[in-house]
Amino acid sequence: MSAVANPATVAECLRVGAGFSQGDRNWIAEQFATLDARLASFHADATELEVSVKDREARGQKVTLECWIAGRQKIVTTSAEEDLHAALNDVRDDLRRRLNDAKTRQEPRHNKHLRDLPQPQLGNDESEDPAARADAETA
Repeated sequence: MSAVANPATVAECLRVGAGFSQGDRNWIAEQFATLDARLASFHADATELEVSVKDREARGQKVTLECWIAGRQKIVTTSAEEDLHAALNDVRDDLRRRLNDAKTRQEPRHNKHLRDLPQPQLGNDESEDPAARADAETA
């Protein structure tokens, strides 16, 4: 696997959308800093993140985090948590999960968990007593 010359980071790729001000950007980037490890495998110039909130601090607020990575489908995560901090953490964690899932789908041969799965083996105990096996199957 080749290293990316200019890895993406939240601080470099994050834009704030509706409901947030530029003053909120640094605080949000700190909340999303744990995404840096997941984004590091993508080029910074081909990665964009945008976070927005509808009806901020009101009942029914909705936080949306959108992620664009060149060559991949756009990922959109949302949260309806009433606490803004909890909603930001929710969309961050959901994006991390979805990035991991997308990478696993795209490159399963590089997934250690798939390589390390034990292969089923036929044991001698199954072939010795067919009656015991039939009883076990009906139980």
